[in-house]
Amino acid sequence: MTTPENWRKASYSGGGDGNDCVEIANSPTRVAVRDSKAPARATLTFPAGAFAPFLDALKSAHSTVTDFARFRG
Repeated sequence: MTTPENWRKASYSGGGDGNDCVEIANSPTRVAVRDSKAPARATLTFPAGAFAPFLDALKSAHSTVTDFARFRG
């Protein structure tokens, strides 16, 4: 994935210093996630179809480490 130009902050990020959390950028085939306080550091990328299931697993109260193994690709 080339460096995306369409980074946007997560809806749960607050305003002001220290309240930012993550930024997300989309391309037709990938979704990229980075720390908004350190945008030059590593970026986590997902195939476009795997990002929504990953978020659903994070939201699930019953998620376990084995649940995340399904999303490795």
